[in-house]
Amino acid sequence: MRLTQRKTELSLLFFGLILLISVKGYSLSFGVDIKNESESSYVSISSIKNLSNNDKSKTTFQHSKVLEKDAIDSTYIYRELAFSYANANESELACEFIEKYIESTLDVTFVGHSYFDQISTSEAHIALANKYLKQFGWWAIFCFYVAFVGFFLSVVINFRKRSDRVANLLMSCFVLLHSCFMIHMALYFMNYEYYLPHTLYLFTTFSYLYGPLIFFYFKRVTEQYKFKLTDLLHLLPTIFLVILLLPIYLLPGEEKLRMVIYYERPYLTLISISKLTSLLVYGVLVVRLYIKSLKSELYVAKIVKNWQRNIVLFCSIYILSYAIYAILNMSHIGSGFLFNFQVASIAVMVLYVSYSAFVQPSLFGNLKIIVTPPVIQNTVVSNNKYKKSGLTQSLSLELKSKLLFLLNEEKIYKQNDITLQRVSELLETTRHNTSQVINEHFDLNFFELINKYRIEEAKELLKGERYKGFNIIDVAYEVGFNNKVTFNKSFKKYNQITPSEYLKLFVA
Repeated sequence: MRLTQRKTELSLLFFGLILLISVKGYSLSFGVDIKNESESSYVSISSIKNLSNNDKSKTTFQHSKVLEKDAIDSTYIYRELAFSYANANESELACEFIEKYIESTLDVTFVGHSYFDQISTSEAHIALANKYLKQFGWWAIFCFYVAFVGFFLSVVINFRKRSDRVANLLMSCFVLLHSCFMIHMALYFMNYEYYLPHTLYLFTTFSYLYGPLIFFYFKRVTEQYKFKLTDLLHLLPTIFLVILLLPIYLLPGEEKLRMVIYYERPYLTLISISKLTSLLVYGVLVVRLYIKSLKSELYVAKIVKNWQRNIVLFCSIYILSYAIYAILNMSHIGSGFLFNFQVASIAVMVLYVSYSAFVQPSLFGNLKIIVTPPVIQNTVVSNNKYKKSGLTQSLSLELKSKLLFLLNEEKIYKQNDITLQRVSELLETTRHNTSQVINEHFDLNFFELINKYRIEEAKELLKGERYKGFNIIDVAYEVGFNNKVTFNKSFKKYNQITPSEYLKLFVA
């Protein structure tokens, strides 16, 4: 019994030994096959320079076949092939394997390796360097400049006194979002999307806010619109987009870099179509508001009309250029010109708003709307000397509205050399018509009207913090008077006390 058991154990041991030797032999045989395949198919990378063009093509084909089988480290081979072809001054083949190496390792700095100095002036390598390496050209500088101006403006206009804060806030947000977009474009032109992959889709969620902001701005300045709770519904598309892109925002940087290199843009078609739809819908609404304001009976200054017209024009140009670009992009037809054109249209719009804010600050003051009185019989003073006048009631009312605007908003009375002739030129009418409008609607002559506005302005200045410690004559000059005597006389005429007495009674 023991002898039989002993024989069984020896048999199992012998069988195991044979099995071990067989496996080892198989492994060794497999290793030789790989080695032989590598050596036979891969040739010698360093010998590429000495091959003819025909042999180089064959060698490249053999390399590709070997790499397709994943028999060896493809990343290492891409690197060595790129170096070897660069050394052989084969720039196109070298760049082909440079790009393969980048796609494999996500290392975009490989393009700038010193081994490629020999081919750095070739078209293929220059194109690759422009694509992956950091750049700092005029487009990037321009975008940074526009962004800086926009950021500065979006802060400054919210600190203007005597202004419509709601309208200014809407416009500042509109400019701020476009300034953020310009920062993103600057980074794009500098190729920083490869070095800061978390910028992928960073400002895309703002796309659905452009339309609502400019729409409500126009409603505010043309209709004095007050917001309602239901207006928050306009934020729903933006909220939906944030939820949609949240998984992408939470991806690690390496995964985002891979998406950038391989140009993978999830939801690109959906985002492009929905953004275009949003821009078109709100664009139509803004144009309707603008046309409605032109047809209304409210008087709006010419500079305000020009301002609104130009904003509508810039927005329309941007929407049109984006529409064409989006359609071509979704059709996989690239258009660098249209891409740059839409960026330029946004930049010009930001610069125009900034320019207007500083050159024509009254645009961002109180609402420039003067309501025409519905019944003019109560406002017109009966005067027989104008019975034969050719001035119609409708024109008289229009001139009155314009004059009120010049007085209340432009403050023309603060010009110490203002004359009836100058006011008539501003109203685009005759001196006779201007004088008649002042007499009939204000029951004053020209100088009485001007001095009355000057005195009211002086009273406001005397009560203000800014003019504490100033002399009365300084206030007189500020509101348009040329001397203290005339100022005191006019002040007492309308208030029955002198400026000094007014200060003691109402200011101190």
